[in-house]
Amino acid sequence: MTEDDAQGWTTERFGVEATERLAAFVAMVVEEAPHQNLIAPSTIPTIWDRHVVDSLQLVALAGADTSAKRWLDIGTGGGFPGMVVALVREGPVDLVEPRRRRADFLQLCVARLGLGDQVRVHASKVENAAADASIISARAVASLQNLLRGAAHCATTETRWLLPRGRFDEEELAALKQHWRFMFHVEQSVTNPESSIVVLDRVSAR
Repeated sequence: MTEDDAQGWTTERFGVEATERLAAFVAMVVEEAPHQNLIAPSTIPTIWDRHVVDSLQLVALAGADTSAKRWLDIGTGGGFPGMVVALVREGPVDLVEPRRRRADFLQLCVARLGLGDQVRVHASKVENAAADASIISARAVASLQNLLRGAAHCATTETRWLLPRGRFDEEELAALKQHWRFMFHVEQSVTNPESSIVVLDRVSAR
């Protein structure tokens, strides 16, 4: 997917205004990139494909009736996927980022993009974040076991977990079943045919 294709994909699904808001955010990420490693420098020329669309594909997986419900993003880093999600959907979004400089950057984005009534930035580990989430996302952060253990207090059995994982690891999922009950399915990423998104529902500890 070229950058033009990625922006066209975005406009087709979310509209011109959303694409413009996302472009303003992308400009902030690119401007900040020389000062801190928000994303891999090699991915800056393909930021719309590698980061924006890669984040936006999670919105459709959240479900048709969740647009106004709370979304918790763990390890938001430079804003992906949490900030991107907040720019295209209604409903509150919590961004959890333990690294102070990145959390400060996210807070600056919230202020500049007019998201103060919608987005909360937690400069902490998810274990210390207080949020009651209907959707939880984490983009290639930690193991599935550690993710569920760390964020369980933010979730209920009605929470949907959206977890981009790169290559699907059947052994990791099998190990997870030893400690957790859940329903799951795996989606292929639209940006990388070798990457997967694990979708978990009805999660509870054994």
